[in-house]
Amino acid sequence: MAQSNLSKPSPIKEIEVTASAVMDVDIEEPDANWRYNPETITNRYKNKPFQVLNRLLKIVLSFAFFALGAWWDKTTGDNETKEQQRAIRVRNILTKLGPAYIKVGQALSTRPDLVSPIYLAELSKLQDQIPSFPNEIAYRFIKEELGKTPEEVYAEISPEPIAAASLGQVYRAKLKTGEEVAVKVQRPDLIRSITLDIYIMRGIAAFVQNNVKRVRSNLIAITDELAERIFEEINYRQEGRNAEKFKQLYGYIEEIYIPKIYWEYTGRRVLTMEWINGTKLTDIEKVQAQGIDATHLVEVGVECSLRQLLEHGFFHADPHPGNLLAMPDGRLAYLDFGMMSRIKPYQRYGLIEAVVHLVNRDFDSLATDYVKLDFLTPDTDLEPIIPALTNVFGNALGATVAELNFKSITDQMSAMMYEFPFRVPAYYALIIRSMVTLEGIAIGIEPDFKVLSKAYPYIAKRLLTDPAPELRASLKDLLFKEEGFRWHRLENLMRNANDSRDYDFDKIVNQALDYLFSDRGTFIRDRLADEIVTALDNTGRQTWSNLSTSFRQQVGLAVQETPTELQEDSYAMTHLKNIVGILQETPGFDPTQVVSVLLKIITKPETQKLGQNIAEKLTQKVAARLIRNLFLNPTLKTQPTLSSSLSVTTKQ
Repeated sequence: MAQSNLSKPSPIKEIEVTASAVMDVDIEEPDANWRYNPETITNRYKNKPFQVLNRLLKIVLSFAFFALGAWWDKTTGDNETKEQQRAIRVRNILTKLGPAYIKVGQALSTRPDLVSPIYLAELSKLQDQIPSFPNEIAYRFIKEELGKTPEEVYAEISPEPIAAASLGQVYRAKLKTGEEVAVKVQRPDLIRSITLDIYIMRGIAAFVQNNVKRVRSNLIAITDELAERIFEEINYRQEGRNAEKFKQLYGYIEEIYIPKIYWEYTGRRVLTMEWINGTKLTDIEKVQAQGIDATHLVEVGVECSLRQLLEHGFFHADPHPGNLLAMPDGRLAYLDFGMMSRIKPYQRYGLIEAVVHLVNRDFDSLATDYVKLDFLTPDTDLEPIIPALTNVFGNALGATVAELNFKSITDQMSAMMYEFPFRVPAYYALIIRSMVTLEGIAIGIEPDFKVLSKAYPYIAKRLLTDPAPELRASLKDLLFKEEGFRWHRLENLMRNANDSRDYDFDKIVNQALDYLFSDRGTFIRDRLADEIVTALDNTGRQTWSNLSTSFRQQVGLAVQETPTELQEDSYAMTHLKNIVGILQETPGFDPTQVVSVLLKIITKPETQKLGQNIAEKLTQKVAARLIRNLFLNPTLKTQPTLSSSLSVTTKQ
């Protein structure tokens, strides 16, 4: 749970817990099943106006004095020389204000594109260098939670905490069975300080929501969502359960590691988990000194986050650098599973659809996506919103997907929300926090890193292999338009999907065939028949042209110039050749499997119908061309030969 260069634990020295050592500790503790309840918190503080006002004044005055000092430094020309002092001052303010504000500082510490390097260096200390509380209190909590004194539980323990964060501090220890462990002990007085801040934040949210007309988002719901996650984080038993669920869902990824939880030595305020030797992902020099590619590990983290958000909907909502360690063997270790959140299936599919429509520049569908994702109410008039989306995202997208970054999209959206009746759903606030934090870490390692460009291979894989009706519909919209089948889009999807983990030949072929021959695939089969007819027609004409040219050369006749459209492969054939090449490079491809796939296709009754459909359409096309050439083209009436009829081009 911390870096590998920390000192080894030492034998436990028994500490006498005196009354004076714990007299300031809030003893009003919840039971194990306690959950966030805004009504309970409101009832607790609504009759304590002086306590609330005192806290509010402390918060306001802290930032007011800082702002006044910053203004004075700028006025006197000392802005640059005193930046270090101001950065320290901000860190101290956030530390004194407590856990809720420390978390704000942690989030800012991952944004090199928003915060200057001096502030980043100071705010990053909020991740695990917050002042610790006395060992006496920590040892008391261990005894209360585990029913045994620390010396009865652990063979060794570090004499001081090796890390201290917003909600607790961590000791390095060794069990009597020999395993090295990290012991996290919760801060005292945590419930009181957090509930008071939440009460104030909720009150401010309610005031703004009810009195500022331009704010249409449900700020109370967003505050409640964040508060609920913080309350789960307070319960270390819940954190342990979250870690095990996270391991169950994502532990199969070879480069991801989740530490083991020791339940026998875990309670609501004490968590004992496997010790992880590792280095902060943002400590690039130390990571690279071990021969580890930090950028690659960030990409692993991005992929894992995408799976969390879009595959299972159970995601790590607090991925700051202190919770992501590069292990010596090159794996990425996740720590601190207190703040987790969940996304419902319709929200997961809606996000994928939105990314597809964004990349495809289909802003009509994107506007509908915002309704599905609860950003807009169903009765919202989308007519004026579609041009705004076109203007905003058309400029933000640039030329390629590689130019996208998450922050630019959220910034553009924020500006547009003031003009139209958008609202931010509560669940989305934590997604923004998680993804922006992760992108901030990535930018710190590689300034040109773009989360969405790294995400697209996974999105492509999901579109090609996920049988969900929502994604089948998105794939159809992506590949089919009025002008026909867009083979280049399919080629691009397959090329991107090849870079995604657990994407193989069997999976894409089986999913494609299952969908193609289902009732929902009727539309695809009809359009596919049209494409095959066009390809066969062009191939036949090309073959006849080649034979005609060869015959004329042999008998000494003048060679007719081959029509331009037949001199090169057709649009479809060009991309089909490329797709075959991509399939050959797909993990799991075996040429011998092609035979079994073809047999499977041939035995389908839908294939016979498809063949009949193709034969009928091809016959109709050839007959129509022959009739046009015989009766509608005056230059050919004198020589209505088969060769001339087949060499005339018609636009399809």
